Amino acid sequence: MTFKYTKDHEWVKQEGDAYVVGVSAHAAEQLGDVVFVELPDIGKSFKKGDDMAVVESVKAASDVYAPISGEIVAANQAIVDDPAQVNADPQGAAWFIKIKPSDASELDALMDEAAYKEFAENS
Repeated sequence: MTFKYTKDHEWVKQEGDAYVVGVSAHAAEQLGDVVFVELPDIGKSFKKGDDMAVVESVKAASDVYAPISGEIVAANQAIVDDPAQVNADPQGAAWFIKIKPSDASELDALMDEAAYKEFAENS
């Protein structure tokens, strides 16, 4: 599966029966140097749009929202230990969480790469 995006600049991609979630390269660039990341506990459930994580940079603190509803099945401790990874590889090694969806059809409302690129350039 390719990346899907939210209007809050999160990305989602399928990995087995779970979905990996992170912040887009555009968001990482807008944030500046990331200095702190707080992730949710494994086993916690979220509804689409809920605050699920926090990312802080030298410029600002931002919430990261659940792009789909479901249960957290993994959290990336590496970005908690080294938040700068969010800037270095936001759509790769610096994923935030893996979520098992409760309603995979929610993905249909997300933007594909082309739509997101246009959205990011105009926002």
